[in-house]
Amino acid sequence: MAEENILIWLPSPLGDAVMATPALRAFRTGFSSAPITFLASPAVRQVLSPSPFCNDWLDLHPSFVKNIRSIRRGQFQTCILLKNSFGSALTAALAGIPNRIGYARDGRTGLLTRPVRPLKDSSGHFVPLPAIDYYLNIARFLCLEASDRTMELSLDDGGEERLRRNLPAFFSHKGPKVILVPGGAFGPSKCWPPERFARTADVLKEQYGALVIVSIAPTPAEQQIAQTIRQLARSPILCTADIPLNLSDLKTLIARADLVITNDTGPRHIAVAFKRKVITLFGPNNPQWTQTGWSEEIQIVGQGPCVPCDNPICRQKQHYCMESITVEQVLEAVRRLWKEPCR
Repeated sequence: MAEENILIWLPSPLGDAVMATPALRAFRTGFSSAPITFLASPAVRQVLSPSPFCNDWLDLHPSFVKNIRSIRRGQFQTCILLKNSFGSALTAALAGIPNRIGYARDGRTGLLTRPVRPLKDSSGHFVPLPAIDYYLNIARFLCLEASDRTMELSLDDGGEERLRRNLPAFFSHKGPKVILVPGGAFGPSKCWPPERFARTADVLKEQYGALVIVSIAPTPAEQQIAQTIRQLARSPILCTADIPLNLSDLKTLIARADLVITNDTGPRHIAVAFKRKVITLFGPNNPQWTQTGWSEEIQIVGQGPCVPCDNPICRQKQHYCMESITVEQVLEAVRRLWKEPCR
């Protein structure tokens, strides 16, 4: 495939896309002379751009037919499907790409010319495998060097200037800068209670002199979470909802933070990619799927009789897993990461 025109269809969730960057590096290194185009949603493109691993981008369109047409115009000889869906494989096949590589799952095996068999146990269930390795295994299937598991992102040239203009307090503050990520696209079952984020913010400000910023997606649900945190906190808290901030700017914000406290969601992986100190709060999902090996991340895993359930919405009368995580546990993790007692 060294000289072929290659299309790589990226995963849709932001966290998965970031965890795919080690595989993208392996593809770029292994097919150094081949033109490589990434196909992704505009949100994923913002997070992964600029990227040294591709020559061009195609934006994923909501229209199935328009995607087929735009892909067909690219005259690709090979498509590497990091997205697992049946629809992505069908689209690549109908677009006439002769060489289609991806995992044999979701009923799409017959649409692939080189299917990769996912790991399953004796019962036929998928074996928990970190997403980094899940994607790297496709590179290994293609006989590429794939030992480097380091996630990697780049900042665009204008990001810091925009952030300085829109959030000057972030750069003028002399103490530590902490980002709280209280939402999550997966669903509310991954979310730590807002009142605990508020109490954590109060302690960080009072005992560490920290500047605390709540980072949310522009959705009504996450805006409500942020509003609750700010109402419950004893002193004012900054929020990304108050400033014009796109995903590229969010990368710059996270890359300059001293600590990120987050549910298991996309910004967690952005923080790890920029080698930030991270505290990740796990509830309904199995941490094995998203292990990164980053030494400056502390994972706090909620406990409960139903863990892990992988349900976006908790079906129990009590949200055992996330409610089992205490503010004291999070603050102890802060002390461990900062290697000092609270003042």
